[in-house]
Amino acid sequence: MTDKLNHLGEYLRARRGLIAPAQAGIPEIGVRRVPGLRREEVAMLAGISADYYLRLERGRDRNPSVQVLESIARVLQLDDENMIYLLSLAADKPRRTRRRAPMETVPAGMLKLLSALTQPAFVEGRYFDVLAVNPLATALSSRLTVGRNQLRDMFLDPEEIALHPDWDGTTECLISSLRQSVGTDIDDPRFIELVGELSLASPRFRAMWSRHDVGAQRGTSTLFDHPQIGEMRLNRERLAISGADGIYLVIYHPEAGSEDADKLALLASSALGIETGRRTDHSPARRASD
Repeated sequence: MTDKLNHLGEYLRARRGLIAPAQAGIPEIGVRRVPGLRREEVAMLAGISADYYLRLERGRDRNPSVQVLESIARVLQLDDENMIYLLSLAADKPRRTRRRAPMETVPAGMLKLLSALTQPAFVEGRYFDVLAVNPLATALSSRLTVGRNQLRDMFLDPEEIALHPDWDGTTECLISSLRQSVGTDIDDPRFIELVGELSLASPRFRAMWSRHDVGAQRGTSTLFDHPQIGEMRLNRERLAISGADGIYLVIYHPEAGSEDADKLALLASSALGIETGRRTDHSPARRASD
């Protein structure tokens, strides 16, 4: 019986299911009951015995050599990030006693920087919880407020889904980034709760999570379809915060002098007016003699 903690086997099964026989140079003859490569085909192409590969998938051998894993990675057409992830799954690490995950705290200096930035910016935690945010980020998406979770909103909130015309690409990026961030450290109750909820509520999440894609987020451009100003493309940067493991500063910025920059300036002006109004509403009442 497969060990439920057999992360290596789960990963190998998921990835071989994504490689069509034609991609691996195997002619498709007859009816195949499952998508992707068969175990014996992976073993043949990797130059190992079918019995040994079966032991790897079933968790009966937890210590394959780097050379064997590299051969399997070549067959499964893994990129560098997925290769590193595969090696980490095979590392012989002792199980640690489950500990409560440390509270994610934004450094005071980062909060000051966040309030001074003139572009939409926010701080996110390991599982994409919003930890801090400036007003322009909330104007960009009203779901970007402290305490909300971007994964939950991206998969379950219709308004957030509508905000992202490239929803498929955005969700792929989020899931692969989550998989890389977590690795084999899946004992955190927060992680278990989040993945369980999304797996039940979102077929898209469930399908993408089962692929075991791994990838780091990089600077990229993001297209928004904002309900007030229409389509706007912004560059997205995700920067690690020194001394705060797993916490990142995310900044959106337009190309200088572009129509997108003008639209963002319009949105900023509107957001500033709203914030000014709120401060006025909460100011002390004037004395009757004024």
